[in-house]
Amino acid sequence: LRTIRISSMPKVLQSKGKGGLVLLPSHTRKAKLADSVTDWTNLGGDSLSTRELFVVLPLPPSINHQYATVNGRRVLASPGRHYKTAVARHLLAVLRQSPHRSGFLEQLETHALSLSLRFNFKTALRRDLDGGLKIAQDAICQAIDLNDNRITEIHLHKGLDAVRPRLECTLAVQEPITRPARAIRPLSMVIRTGRRPSSRS
Repeated sequence: LRTIRISSMPKVLQSKGKGGLVLLPSHTRKAKLADSVTDWTNLGGDSLSTRELFVVLPLPPSINHQYATVNGRRVLASPGRHYKTAVARHLLAVLRQSPHRSGFLEQLETHALSLSLRFNFKTALRRDLDGGLKIAQDAICQAIDLNDNRITEIHLHKGLDAVRPRLECTLAVQEPITRPARAIRPLSMVIRTGRRPSSRS
């Protein structure tokens, strides 16, 4: 007897932890594969000055493909991890090639920052505007070893481009960070009372 292969039949997979079989149509497999691949074609236009980093990135994976549940915990799924790795590699290349790298990195240590994300989707209603915010912010901050609490402003924009879907990111330097001065206790009062003087008159 010969095995006959019928291409139109869905693939049969064993479902993990459910003790049964599931039918996985070929178009679903292709969609999952496409979503996990980061498309860097038709991008470009990156720039760096001492006060602003502008990069054009692929759109991040949709929110449904960013996370997975493993042993009851919500973890970053494979498409999300691959996206962050690719973004880090790209940002480091932009920094390495720019003569303004040192000046920009010095400004990051002493200034507040703003982040502007412009998502250009293929269609208007297929994806939410805020679905890619966290993974894009995390990817950029982790690539340059930046704590995201330094970002004091976030701007989100949604555009349409069926031919060249992309994410345009601008990380800009704002005002210097000022730390509140600590009150200095008079030495004579510290010796006499052993406690901080009262601020009330």
